[in-house]
Amino acid sequence: MVKIFNTMSGAKEDLPHKDELHLFVCGPTVYDFSHLGHARTYLAFDIITRYLRSRGKKVEYLQNITDIDDKIIERSKTQKISWKRLARDFEKAYKADMKSLGITAVSIYARATDFIPEIVAQVRTLIAKKNAYEIPGDGWYFDLTTFPDYGKLSHRTAAQANDSMSRIDASDKKRNAGDFCLWKFSKKDEPSWKTELGTGRPGWHIEDTAISEKFFGPQYDLHGGAVDLKFPHHEAEIAQQESASGKKPFVRIWMHAGFLLINGEKMSKSLGNFTTIRDFLNRHNADTLRMMIASHHYRSPINYTDELAEQAKASLQRIAHFRARLRLIRKAGTISPLVENGILQAKEKFTKSMDDDFNTPDALAALFELMNSLETSFWNLTRPEARALEAFYEEMLALLGFSAQKAPSVPREIAQKAKEREAFRIHKQFIQSDAIRKELDALGYSIEDTPAGPLVLRK
Repeated sequence: MVKIFNTMSGAKEDLPHKDELHLFVCGPTVYDFSHLGHARTYLAFDIITRYLRSRGKKVEYLQNITDIDDKIIERSKTQKISWKRLARDFEKAYKADMKSLGITAVSIYARATDFIPEIVAQVRTLIAKKNAYEIPGDGWYFDLTTFPDYGKLSHRTAAQANDSMSRIDASDKKRNAGDFCLWKFSKKDEPSWKTELGTGRPGWHIEDTAISEKFFGPQYDLHGGAVDLKFPHHEAEIAQQESASGKKPFVRIWMHAGFLLINGEKMSKSLGNFTTIRDFLNRHNADTLRMMIASHHYRSPINYTDELAEQAKASLQRIAHFRARLRLIRKAGTISPLVENGILQAKEKFTKSMDDDFNTPDALAALFELMNSLETSFWNLTRPEARALEAFYEEMLALLGFSAQKAPSVPREIAQKAKEREAFRIHKQFIQSDAIRKELDALGYSIEDTPAGPLVLRK
């Protein structure tokens, strides 16, 4: 049984007993290239969704795209292009980055501006229910005094006014310091929509609940996002949707991914301490980042350093090396109880770890522990055992979303050089064999002499 830590209750709870699950994860505001902090959240939920689907659940994974916002408007003015062109360009870049990272679990991407009628309808409902009020010349605001439960997710209150203002929510005419904007009246030369609410554009929080209600209804199963969205963004979502529908709870289980830190500080564009996904992928491959993320529990912070990336790369190389050696084994025989039980126990630990709030570090540990247990007897393995092990690792790594399921083939000319070196080595012509080793090393390949013959790997 899969158990998930619910931020709302502060405890692990059973996954809802349904064959089809609805998951909403807060998406990006598309005014710049995405950074590793974004990647941390979206890789975590990609792994989570993949795993739930592997357990037989149909998961409808919805993610919004905030394509209208103060930051988008300001950046478009600076770059002297339309807000729509800027948003579309960075939306395209975001999706390209997700593809580069192998993030494929999202079922639906929903742009905020494609759902203006739904946003307007939800604001009108809140107005009719006396949860919203108008500030002339400014916009429509949610009145927090009408929702006594505000703060139940983060255990913070509306009285913490300075913390509860976000993006376009600041106004000295609000009834309460923590009130937030639902619909912002347009200013000169700003994008706007003519609606029953007045000419304007959506507030930040309202797009999420309007979009999720459109696809999932007023209540659904799982809501995810980075931990910094818990307050005030997710609190605002709860206040909006539960006030509009009159139904509780809005979401069954709330999930929050930890920060990705740089020198102990949150990675963010506002602090200027971010590394874009594209910059990272210029130096490392996507599996390195996935291993870096999966080596930490999704709720834990990650302090990013170059050394951390190198550790992740070393872990991947260790697995690749193990699997490449398996493919050299040709010994006839059957699968021994020792190997069969080892695979079974590793799979059980992997599954148990993932069932326990998606504990990817412990799941990965199960893979490395099995490798360690076979180290001393490795070259006594039979071909059927090697195939069984290879199939096991391929299945588990694919489940976590790693792209390098099989080691890339060695180019013919590299294989030929390795063959020539082996001939020199067998005839004890070590000067010639060492020269070829150095040549292969310069070309980016390592060579290991094993009882089953030479093993050539790209470094």
